[in-house]
Amino acid sequence: MKCVKVPLKQLNDTRIKLMENGQMNMEYRIKAEDEFGYIPVNEDVNDYELVDIELEPMKKVAHNFSELLEGELSNDEIENLRTSFDTIGDIVILEIPDDLQSKKQIIGDAALKFTKRKAIYMKKSAIKGTIRIRDLEFLSGTDDSVTIHKEHGARLKLDVREVYFSPRLATERKRVMESVKEGEKILDMFCGIGPFPIVIARNKNVDITAVDINEPAINYLNENIRMNKLKGTITTYCGDVREVSAGFKTKFDRIIMNLPGLAYTFLDVAVDLIEDNGIINYYEFSDSYEQGIKRLNDACKQAGKEVEIINCRKVKSTSPGEWHVAIDGKVIKKNS
Repeated sequence: MKCVKVPLKQLNDTRIKLMENGQMNMEYRIKAEDEFGYIPVNEDVNDYELVDIELEPMKKVAHNFSELLEGELSNDEIENLRTSFDTIGDIVILEIPDDLQSKKQIIGDAALKFTKRKAIYMKKSAIKGTIRIRDLEFLSGTDDSVTIHKEHGARLKLDVREVYFSPRLATERKRVMESVKEGEKILDMFCGIGPFPIVIARNKNVDITAVDINEPAINYLNENIRMNKLKGTITTYCGDVREVSAGFKTKFDRIIMNLPGLAYTFLDVAVDLIEDNGIINYYEFSDSYEQGIKRLNDACKQAGKEVEIINCRKVKSTSPGEWHVAIDGKVIKKNS
């Protein structure tokens, strides 16, 4: 390797000058030994002593996931690969298209190297069933699907194989938490491991009832309640909220309905359980807000109530033209 040889005391000044002139070879490390330093250069440099010496190459640092796949996948394959992924605690979950399944191990190893997380899993199915889980295939790292995810100061323990959890709803959960008033009675009808209840109860003195049909999810929620310092209280129930709620002796100031595929089928339950002037945080998959607003209106009308829509927003994209949408409605009893 062609190098400029300079006394050690001149090494830094010379390095800066060579860099400014674009003459320094940035792919190799500078070497310092005894009384001299050796700076790699791209060309013959006047006014300096040039020598040939063996230098250590610089380690190439990938600036993004795609760079790690260069040389392993074609440009078209890299372009077709969704290089965004879900990071849950120290676990990464990838989505790899069918035509790249033969290279899933290469992609998984690259993701492990880039993210420096514990384990890489690949989605093998869509979310399915009443307990809302998906099949995952382990690709790289350590096959341990239990992790602790941190969000807005909360610690959420879960097993990604046994429960559903989306880190992409963190902003939505914070937004709902900030809208909650002290002292509210809240029902989370489909709570999962409890990200809404935990984030809210850490910050507000409220009374939350949390229900989910997935037993492992409720077990993790109970553990998360113990793990976090809460201002409010959370009472958990495992079962179908339609059946469980039949025994409730109270109504609620706020009901959270984050089951976007099926929440509309429980709107009659929510409207029955909401206090006058209470808020329903309703979620569904749709290409617009009109369908959800109509469903809220229809459910309220059937119960002799009205709804005032106070907020609509797109939470995240789920597929081209379809969104996970949120609609906040204040439910009001009709005047006789």
